[in-house]
Amino acid sequence: MPLRRAAISSSPKASRPHMPGYGLPTSTKGLLPWKWAEQRLKKSHNYWITTVRQEGTAQASPHTMVVWGLWLGGALLFSTGSQSRKARNLDANPQCVVCNERANEAVIVEGTAERVRDTAVLRRFLSLYERKYEWDMAAFEKGIMSGTEPVFAVRPRVVFGMYEKKFVEAATRWKFE
Repeated sequence: MPLRRAAISSSPKASRPHMPGYGLPTSTKGLLPWKWAEQRLKKSHNYWITTVRQEGTAQASPHTMVVWGLWLGGALLFSTGSQSRKARNLDANPQCVVCNERANEAVIVEGTAERVRDTAVLRRFLSLYERKYEWDMAAFEKGIMSGTEPVFAVRPRVVFGMYEKKFVEAATRWKFE
């Protein structure tokens, strides 16, 4: 799966989130720029990802875990073991939520995960990941490049930005089409 730059708008539509009882203004004055969210997604060291268990019952339950990753080409890319709970969950249901590590400058991404299969993207991922985390990926390269160990790209559908210092006037929702 190539990272399709056209798939993610460089300027998604910003609006207020629907949060009854919080006293958010109805105007668009004070909305956060998309660049604010992207900066936090790029700089985050740890990301929280929530997937949904598919355990053969009518009641699926959430599963949240910390991952390392890269905000690249309008998506969060991360690797995980093929037998990990999150990989199995995403294979069964690609809908997920990803958050940056700083709750006082929260960026919450609701999106869809796809396995990355494009070898050029995988090579770029490995190189940038090694540089960001100062982590030797040589032992994982064969599994990642062959597709036996997945790299997922989470593409946003809607993103929320919550800046604690200016919460009421800055709460923002970005929609992607």
